[in-house]
Amino acid sequence: MRLPVIIGFGGVNAAGRSSSHHAYRRMVIEALPEALAESTWRSLAALTRQSYDGSAAARQALADATLVRRIEANHFDVDAVPWNRRMVAHSEGYPMQFRTQRKQLPDPLPPGWRVEALDDLHVHVEIDQGMMFLLPSQRESTVKAAGQLPSGFDPAELYNARSHPRGLQMTIFAASDALGSSGLDWETLRQRVPFDQVSVYAGSGMSQLDGNSNGGLLKARYNGRKVTSKYCPFGFAEMPADFINAYVLGSLGSTGTNMGACASFLYNLRQAVQDIQSGRSRIALVGSSEAPITPEVMDGYAAMGALASDRELRALDGLGENVEPDHRRACRPFSSNCGFTIAESAQMVVLCDDSLALELGAQIHGAVSDVFVNADGHKKSISAPGVGNYVTVAKALAAARNLVGDARLRRGGFVQAHGTGTPQNRVTESHILNEAARQFGIEQWPVVAVKAYLGHSIGCAGGDQLVNTLGIWRHGQLPGIATIDHVAEDVHASHLDISPAHRALEEDSAYALINAKGFGGNNATATVLSPARTVEMLEKRHGKAAMQHWQQAGESVRQQAELFEADCLSGAFRPTYRFDHQVLGPEQVTLAADRLALGEQVLDLQLENPYQDMC
Repeated sequence: MRLPVIIGFGGVNAAGRSSSHHAYRRMVIEALPEALAESTWRSLAALTRQSYDGSAAARQALADATLVRRIEANHFDVDAVPWNRRMVAHSEGYPMQFRTQRKQLPDPLPPGWRVEALDDLHVHVEIDQGMMFLLPSQRESTVKAAGQLPSGFDPAELYNARSHPRGLQMTIFAASDALGSSGLDWETLRQRVPFDQVSVYAGSGMSQLDGNSNGGLLKARYNGRKVTSKYCPFGFAEMPADFINAYVLGSLGSTGTNMGACASFLYNLRQAVQDIQSGRSRIALVGSSEAPITPEVMDGYAAMGALASDRELRALDGLGENVEPDHRRACRPFSSNCGFTIAESAQMVVLCDDSLALELGAQIHGAVSDVFVNADGHKKSISAPGVGNYVTVAKALAAARNLVGDARLRRGGFVQAHGTGTPQNRVTESHILNEAARQFGIEQWPVVAVKAYLGHSIGCAGGDQLVNTLGIWRHGQLPGIATIDHVAEDVHASHLDISPAHRALEEDSAYALINAKGFGGNNATATVLSPARTVEMLEKRHGKAAMQHWQQAGESVRQQAELFEADCLSGAFRPTYRFDHQVLGPEQVTLAADRLALGEQVLDLQLENPYQDMC
């Protein structure tokens, strides 16, 4: 079976740009050597277009512009959220009268309306019975914290965004970042990999919901506006994959998205892993993009009692009614907490099979051996956690044991917990992880919960966890859960290492588990292998000569990745966006019974019959 190797990754979240591990570094920046910390501060300054002189004040300004924080005005004003207040007015024997333009009259006229023309354009209206009005008003949001992209970063400024929804703008940036960080030229890859052996699986758990997509579609008529032709197509949940195919890669291969609420990224990852393992694809771009920081989405989760409100945060910290809570600590996984913190993020990972990785001299950041998905079975409440996550975690640990052995399983791994920051999650997920550690002989299993820094990016949460894992292996620091000062009494932690402090990673760390628990019983856990363990396995399969070729071929790849990083640090972001570029039509297609040609690329139609024994 082919091993899916991670050869590139990129994206952006509340901690910054993912490539070169900058978003990871922002989380553990206090524990990094000065040179690495300085590079990440420079990366943030370039991303947000802030001046940076290396001073403590400049660093603090960048720190304040990242991670979970009070919602900023570019999303919406949390102190004055617009809405329509319903008001019923009664005439009480005195007709209501007003003047308006003829074109603004409702058609047909409501009962009890009398209209008199004043001129060609205007009319006088009298209403002699009660009427219901919707009046523009404002309200204060009960939830004021979110994991937002760094202040000052606007992906729409980097290319011709054409009224794209924010989630699709982030997709273009993330896909370009992942490809650039790989150090590989996509056009060269297209010539070496048949077009039907490329997969793209990317989407969003919530679809596109801002005013340029489904949000605009659903609100337009209600607010007296026109529905545009872009709202509906831009709103589809698989549109991130469509954008990557059409405007970044020009891919003709397998595509789509798998939606599984908060496990959506891992669902897509499983699809890509299975494609590569089976040989259906040799290379895959997999990811998710989520932009849910809108008043409507936050209202929905707040109505469920799922989000950490200001009132509840004040109660946790014993603050007075008029004191603003610490929004930086809104998400507190496995501690005394009150709800999760919504976030935006886009993360993309480039995978390819092990043979192609060595042939290309690709960077090896790790490998994904398995992704397990299981439902919860019968449920009383669709949003309540169930037993399916016990199955996925147990399978993922068993798979890791097969690949690294008992000794390294017990001392050389960690788990990226879903860790939402809700009272229910801290109990249920900790019990699952603790029992799994106990049964597999792990005494103190390190637990990482990145939502404490980033918030919960819904369908992209697994992507945040995965790229953070790659950073841990690169720099050797496990991020502490910095927003907590204690572990809650009802957390099961006899075999878990849950710490607010950063700590050093075991030198022979060989695996990590990425865990996700989604609404409706969507559970997924991925088994990910470290770069060192991946290289060990590749050498055993392919031999020393192949590994020497990989090292030699990789010199130019690393140089290209370094040039890409230098451009990014200088602020020269050039996302790939190819609109109306080399569009293929029927005249480029040559179809025969045994082959299909698209220009110079030929697809063999003499397909193997897997059901030969039945025919």
